[in-house]
Amino acid sequence: MIRIILAGLTLVASSLAGPAAVAMELPVGFSALRAKDERVQRIGFALATGNARFCERTTPATGLLLHDVATYPDGDELRDALGLMGDIGVQGVVPGSPAEKAGLRPDQSVLMVAQSPVSSFALDRKKRWKRLEDVRKAIDASLSTSGDVVLSTARDTDAVEIRISGVQACRSRFEVGPLGKRAVADGERVVIGNKFPGHAYPDELMAAVMAHELAHNVLRHRAWFDANGGRKRKAVRITEREADRLMPWLLANSGYDPRAAVRFMQEWGPDHSGGIFRKRTHDGWDERVEFIEAETVLVERLFAATGQADWRTHFKRETLPAPK
Repeated sequence: MIRIILAGLTLVASSLAGPAAVAMELPVGFSALRAKDERVQRIGFALATGNARFCERTTPATGLLLHDVATYPDGDELRDALGLMGDIGVQGVVPGSPAEKAGLRPDQSVLMVAQSPVSSFALDRKKRWKRLEDVRKAIDASLSTSGDVVLSTARDTDAVEIRISGVQACRSRFEVGPLGKRAVADGERVVIGNKFPGHAYPDELMAAVMAHELAHNVLRHRAWFDANGGRKRKAVRITEREADRLMPWLLANSGYDPRAAVRFMQEWGPDHSGGIFRKRTHDGWDERVEFIEAETVLVERLFAATGQADWRTHFKRETLPAPK
């Protein structure tokens, strides 16, 4: 998703030396954007894998983040700057994930996916994002069928075949996208805006943001809206409250302090109380703190007794209004 944000960035000449040197430097701001994307992937991977045992829908996850330089402005120059042999490369890998354990590293070229050459995935010049989506689908299909996927990758001139086995995760992708200061969940993805204030927060507070959005996906709020006439004000308020309450459960299972959910709302709420927190689609930020604090007490008690926060068994769902 961050490919879209890079419009207007320019490449400059480099005087790097050595065998791994590239002819061009990276675009101004590219490293910062990559860091955001990698951080979102790392936190999302922890949330999704840590809660997999309680999610109704799961999928194999590898911790691998790819990008297609054809979706960036000046893609040819960026390909050279990254030292890629083709358009598809490794954007990042989550530390400790199957992708890292298999030996994948940023800026390796991806040449084949599950026996299919990357060149066989056509580039639609009107929908440049689609090729990478097709590559992802091929990876997901292999993981779903056999539990692993084989990639042919290269760095410099040495091509190697790497087999990656997936681990179970809640079904949700995590991306940085051109949403400005917003963060959203669409049922299948959590997308964090490139200018979202949480990028400047400590990891545990950013994890709380992402836990709220993941909660919408695992509780299938989007599916409920689609089946019941859309986003009505009362129902939105209830689903927002429910996502708030699930935050500490998701955090606890992922190795984060469940009280980070309270601290996030205390940090975020006062500065943004003129926005969504005064709308009738959301409770006031101070009310939200109370709901989260009450839930956190339950999570801490259960985690101390069992070593896990089994929200599928113990979390009490809100009652949504019957459709008219």
